[in-house]
Amino acid sequence: MQRTILSATALLALIATGAVADDQKHATAEQPFKNVKLVYDHPLPNVPGKSMRGVLVDYEPGSSSPAHLHPESAFIYATVLEGAIKSQVNDGPVTTYRAGESWSEYPGDRHRVSQNASETEPARLLAVFVVDTDDTDLVLPFEE
Repeated sequence: MQRTILSATALLALIATGAVADDQKHATAEQPFKNVKLVYDHPLPNVPGKSMRGVLVDYEPGSSSPAHLHPESAFIYATVLEGAIKSQVNDGPVTTYRAGESWSEYPGDRHRVSQNASETEPARLLAVFVVDTDDTDLVLPFEE
């Protein structure tokens, strides 16, 4: 467990400094979440069938992501790296998170609001997933 936490912390540091290569896997062109980029994908050797994946989400000023959910196996820890992001998970309050602040999402959660809180500045977040290795689509649209 401590090794997993240390791995996630190291991943955050690498991404925040730009040390992760840009030639990693990207979201598919047909996916409506074009602002999502997979930057880290590694099976967890001590948890067979599970992987850790890091996803960068970039928001242009005033932009948002459609309402979405994640695979049923996904536990997510999201941290704002730049700017401010409004987020609503399930029926909770819409909360604005600023650079350095974070939240978690649990298996089965619905992410109803995910948007840049600014009309003039970009925003960026890192979402670290612990997910079944076979789950390859990390962001899935849903209708209310």
